[in-house]
Amino acid sequence: MTLLREAPGRLLLAGAAALLAATLLNACAAPGNGLQREAATQLQARVLEVTQASSQNDPVSALKALDGLDADLSAAKAKGQVSEERRRSITTVATAVRADLDEAVAAQAAAAKAAEDARIAAAQAAQTPPPAPAPASQAAPAPAQGNAAGNGADAGKNNNGDKGKGKN
Repeated sequence: MTLLREAPGRLLLAGAAALLAATLLNACAAPGNGLQREAATQLQARVLEVTQASSQNDPVSALKALDGLDADLSAAKAKGQVSEERRRSITTVATAVRADLDEAVAAQAAAAKAAEDARIAAAQAAQTPPPAPAPASQAAPAPAQGNAAGNGADAGKNNNGDKGKGKN
């Protein structure tokens, strides 16, 4: 299960490549039955390219190799080296693998975009200055202090603690 969480795209590609390889190698293994030895050898080489690229998690290269397989298959059909039945069988599997590879390419593109978006957001966050402290005019005023001369907030008060004594 850990493998599925860590690399579902890789597992998908490997599975698709394995399916393609198994089917095509089976189709190509027995020359005769609609497939000549030269065409079988060429198609097996293309299947190997698809499998290797897929196992290296490189769906773009795997798709290019699959394009080569399609071209070789068409050329072999044109030369009479592949029967129509065998061509259809190989093409059906190749189409399924292509769909898996296209999905893997889209997933890689989405992951790359998400990583780029995260990088941009982090860069912007690093460039945004912290909020400035409030200006001094908005700060709470300091309490008023009286002085010995009776000026300030304590003006008019007797600072010796004799409130009202001696006044009659």
